[in-house]
Amino acid sequence: MKKIELEIVALSHSITQTHSYAVVLGEVNGLRRLPIVIGGFEAQAIAVALERMQPSRPLTHDLMKNFMMAFNVELHEVVICDLQEGIFYSKLLCSNDNDTVEIDSRTSDALALAVRFGCPIYTYENILENAGILMEDTGGKKKKAVVSSTSTEESVSHDDLKSLSLEELNTLLNDVLEQEDYIRAIAIRDEINSRTNK
Repeated sequence: MKKIELEIVALSHSITQTHSYAVVLGEVNGLRRLPIVIGGFEAQAIAVALERMQPSRPLTHDLMKNFMMAFNVELHEVVICDLQEGIFYSKLLCSNDNDTVEIDSRTSDALALAVRFGCPIYTYENILENAGILMEDTGGKKKKAVVSSTSTEESVSHDDLKSLSLEELNTLLNDVLEQEDYIRAIAIRDEINSRTNK
């Protein structure tokens, strides 16, 4: 299976949903985005690395990187390899002088390590097809990874989404993507997918 390279384009926090964060991966040289809901600790770990902050003491992912480097273990790539019931599964491709191994990892931890090592992040077409969001072409301008806090007054509940037409859902999806509220975008995308897959 051909791997598709991704990069972190945004990390957002939604005030409307407590403790909900999304890391948004963008297809390199493409228009698709893959938003993944993660926990607060993992969001902080990714944000610290993206913003190149230097905490006074190593965070858990910094410790892991230091441990790997002390024993000459290199992280070559992260692969988001599976999606089951809304949960993403990832593998770390690591090597030392003698061996290369794949290590199972939570996707949020894998991304926090990928940012620290500067290694590529990949996924497969079927995962982007099932969980990705297609963005409109903005004239080829590339945006740097953004850490944002999104507050939206009106919160559309799951029941409210069911009452909207497919056309209204697509319009709403475009609106929340413009506001970079990826948490709401995930819920809207899932509702659209559930209707089109019937």
